[in-house]
Amino acid sequence: MVGRGIEMRVLIAGILAGIIFFIWGAVAHMALPLGEMGTRAPQDEDAVLAAMTTALGSEGGIYFLPYIDSAGMKDAAKTAAFAAKSAANPYAYVVWQPQPTGKSPMDMGPQLTKQAITDLLLGVLLAWVLSLVAGGLGQRTGVAAVTGILVSLASHVPYWNWYRYPSDWLTGQAVEVVVGFTLAGAVAAWWLGRSRA
Repeated sequence: MVGRGIEMRVLIAGILAGIIFFIWGAVAHMALPLGEMGTRAPQDEDAVLAAMTTALGSEGGIYFLPYIDSAGMKDAAKTAAFAAKSAANPYAYVVWQPQPTGKSPMDMGPQLTKQAITDLLLGVLLAWVLSLVAGGLGQRTGVAAVTGILVSLASHVPYWNWYRYPSDWLTGQAVEVVVGFTLAGAVAAWWLGRSRA
């Protein structure tokens, strides 16, 4: 019976945390500039799309410009040519989806549903981790904040470091994640402490 009480306490804390993650994500992207930091509009969108359609073709994927494959990295001449070309040219990291989806990005129902499910799962996992912390509201909130820092270091910094994502993009993503984990963690920690009393 006690085990079921603990499980229910963690589940409710996780659901509350997931709701906070979802609300904070909406605020960060709709009311604050965090979600758009580092993004820019092309000067001639139609020309860019036409050029990409011609240059990248019909196979979707992630494209690096300039590009060298792993086999080329083993060839000294190709590596030297790639290094020279990279130093003298712009760089691009492109997620390419050549075929029209037939879906408007303004039809956000499916995406919001996936995000809500993801946030609820994230909230439950965070609540479970916080339930293992022997401490009160402050300690558990601190663990949640540090978890957010760890997530950002593991997931966002490599894109900034290896794929040259802009520093303002990194800042926006890091703030969104760390604040989200801190807020969701504080609510989960509050519930975990409250319901145990």
